[in-house]
Amino acid sequence: MDKKNALRAGSLAAGTTLMMLLMSSPALALTRDDGDDPAPKLSVIETIGLFVAAPLVLFLVITGLVMVLDKSKKA
Repeated sequence: MDKKNALRAGSLAAGTTLMMLLMSSPALALTRDDGDDPAPKLSVIETIGLFVAAPLVLFLVITGLVMVLDKSKKA
């Protein structure tokens, strides 16, 4: 019975993944829509700063605030 449930779950996951891949076809992205205005390209430094450094700084600020404002008593 356990193998039957695993097979059913696997086939459901595979079918769902296949349908999602078929429904999100990139062919629709070939034509430009009215109002499309692509932004200027980012340099490598800007990209690293925006997607790596900024989240790390935000994480460190939140961590620091939690540690400083912690009200629990120390043992």
